[in-house]
Amino acid sequence: MLKMVYCIRRHPDLSVKEFQRYWLEQHGPKVRSVAEAIGARRYVQSHTRLPDYNESFRPTRGLKEGYDGITEIWWDDIEAFARGNSEAGREAAQMLLDDERGFIDFANSCVFMTEEFEIFDLP
Repeated sequence: MLKMVYCIRRHPDLSVKEFQRYWLEQHGPKVRSVAEAIGARRYVQSHTRLPDYNESFRPTRGLKEGYDGITEIWWDDIEAFARGNSEAGREAAQMLLDDERGFIDFANSCVFMTEEFEIFDLP
C-alpha cells in the first residue's frame, strides 16, 4: 500500500479548537465524499493532544515546534493512486486544496508519500 502523510500546522487565524473542529467536522466529510474519485481506501486524522507533554520533548532533543496534526491517506497500490489523475480525481483534489487554504498553514506544513514496513503488531 501507498500512504500519504500530511503533517499539518493550522492557519494562524484559527485557534486549536477551531482548527480541529473544522478539520474533523467539515474537511473530513469532504475527503470521504471524494474517496472513490481519488482512489483512496482509508483516511485518518490524528489530532495533537497533551501540548505540555509534547513541548517537553523539544529541549531534550533539539526539536522544532510540533504539528497540530497528521492526515494519513492510503491507496491499495500505484494503480489506485493513479485513478486520482482522472478528471473526477483532479476536480476532487482541487476542491480539497481550495478547502485546505482556509485552515492549513501550507508554508509550515509538509506532505510526503510513503510505503509502510510493519515491524510488529502485538495482540
